[in-house]
Amino acid sequence: MTRRTNLRLVFVAVLLLAGVAIQLSKEHRPSVLRPGLRLCAYVANAGDGTVTVVDLVGLVATRTIPVGGGPSGLRAHPQRKEIWGVSSEGGYVWVIDAPRDLVAARIPVGAAPFALDFSPDGSRAYVAASGSSSLAAIDCATRQVVARARTGRRPWLARVTPDGRLVLVTNRDDSTLELFDATTLAPLATVPVASRPEQIVVLPDSSTAFVSATGSNQISVVDLRRRVLLVNLPVAGTPADLILKPDGGELYVTAPESHGLEILNTRTTEVAESILLGSAPSHGVLTADAGLLYVSDAVAGRVAPVEIGVRHVLPPIPAGQRPGVLRLDPGEDLLLVVNEGSNDLAVVRVRTRSLLTLIPVGSRPRDLAVKVF
Repeated sequence: MTRRTNLRLVFVAVLLLAGVAIQLSKEHRPSVLRPGLRLCAYVANAGDGTVTVVDLVGLVATRTIPVGGGPSGLRAHPQRKEIWGVSSEGGYVWVIDAPRDLVAARIPVGAAPFALDFSPDGSRAYVAASGSSSLAAIDCATRQVVARARTGRRPWLARVTPDGRLVLVTNRDDSTLELFDATTLAPLATVPVASRPEQIVVLPDSSTAFVSATGSNQISVVDLRRRVLLVNLPVAGTPADLILKPDGGELYVTAPESHGLEILNTRTTEVAESILLGSAPSHGVLTADAGLLYVSDAVAGRVAPVEIGVRHVLPPIPAGQRPGVLRLDPGEDLLLVVNEGSNDLAVVRVRTRSLLTLIPVGSRPRDLAVKVF
């Protein structure tokens, strides 16, 4: 009788453990997936010139792909099963074939590119080459450069307006914003902005650009229709990241030196509010409904969730050493954070706002893209 009871207990225990395992797997299995699909993170490692592929279902690194020195500017192509990025040391754009986990193309663009951007329909990619003062347009299907243009001195990045008509380029050494025709790359205008411009965000209606200036702690506001500078808005500390609300109504600016977040009203073009976040808030990512903004803190080793609607900072989430760029997966089930100090990728469960795991990647990870295919 005792032996039969023990067997029953063992059987029940096995069933319970199996149920727990299934439930745990469901908890971190992203909701966006269906049978036959893969969900992966791609981490650019500046220290060894590689990209680490991370399976976000199994939560394990599956492949290390050499791409060239100084990889950055990672972008998941909006239509193709590809990850694009640049080698700043090699002077080329590289393209990863996601299903095969290999580099399918290297496209020379000029010295020292740092970032790239796609046209709204995904047919073209645009890259500014800082070391050669040039702008290149690439046909994404043929992977050929189809247009080039001269820029100002030391162009930092190129951004396409939401309507796909203009390419905007920030020139750090000239302190200008240049406007180019997106089809021909013909120069259309040069607008003086604040000192050492870098990042650019554009309102959804393509009417106005906001440009961060690291040399003067300002945000330059440019009217793209009249092609003139409207105002230089002072912010507390050097702006690090620009995060635009989906409806374009507010712009969130991280400022590590002032330990906070600056909130700009884009309609009145004024700084509306400031929020104290921590030691050195650097990068941010906003949920699709604009309910939560997650901001990484490189010094404190954590991520601060901010309820944007009520301006309330929630308890911080441990992330790792020197967290930087962060992304949400397409279903917003997982928050991913690259940790340059501990050489790993933090995976946070969004529902519980808790650290799920740390996955080792390459040396000095600095950029991140996510792709479902």
